[in-house]
This record gives sequence, structure tokens and C-alpha cells, in this order.
Amino acid sequence: MLVLNRAMPCVDVTIPPVSANRPLLLVTAAALIDADQRVLLAERPAGKNMAGLWEFPGGKVHENETPEAALVRELKEELGIETSPGCLSALAFASHAYEKFHLLMPLFACRVWQGTPQAREGQRLAWARKDQLKNYEMPPADVGLIEALRNLL
Repeated sequence: MLVLNRAMPCVDVTIPPVSANRPLLLVTAAALIDADQRVLLAERPAGKNMAGLWEFPGGKVHENETPEAALVRELKEELGIETSPGCLSALAFASHAYEKFHLLMPLFACRVWQGTPQAREGQRLAWARKDQLKNYEMPPADVGLIEALRNLL
């Protein structure tokens, strides 16, 4: 049986195709959730694209690397914390067309890690409660993930 939800109309959106001028970029991100149900956000440092915007920690997936392995690596490099793929739970993903690339970003929830997150790449860090997430200016791809995260918390 097919059930249609008429309360949520579809929005007609034109998404530019992936091409040589707009390659697909695969990145991975974590919603690090502490014991107080707060989420860690990182501010993009000066000199980087979209500097000053807040995002979920993570980074690019290298060739022959899974998103989970890339996230474990990125969290160690960026924040100095240790976790494992088994501690990551797939939560949602973003697919967003930026001017120079199309971003595909899975977001994983992570509640278990070792160490205290520290800003190792010049970024500022902030712990935010679910009702505070919309107070942080974020890149468009990250904004689309807030509702899934709020529903989890």
C-alpha cells in the first residue's frame, strides 16, 4: 500500500549536474554528542573557504578510504580525539551544489570517544544544545542536517 503525505508538498528544485566544472566532493562529518546532549561545532578558521561559519567536524574522504575511516582520521587530526568506526552511527546526509563543486556529506552521530576535543587547526570550538544549533551561522550543507540532529536529541 502506498501512502502519500499531503502535509508536506514537494519543492521543485533544479540541481546543476556534476561535471568537470562542478566535480563531486565527498566529505564526512560528525555530530559529537556529549553526556549533556550537547553537540560540538567548529568554526572555519580565517584563510579557509567559508571562514567564520560553524560546521560539524570532519573533512575530505581520500581515495580508497571509507567515510567512517576518514572521519576517525579527521577527528584525530582536527580535535586530537580517538574513536572507531563502530562508535559512529549514520544519521543523515547532505547533498548540496556549491558554485565550484557538488558536496555529498554523510553525518554520523558519535557519543563515544577518548580524549578531550581540542582545536588543533586554529578553529574555535563550541558545545551547543539542540535549541541553540540554529543560532550558529553554518554553510548551507550543514544547515540542512540540523533538523535530523535535533530529532535525535
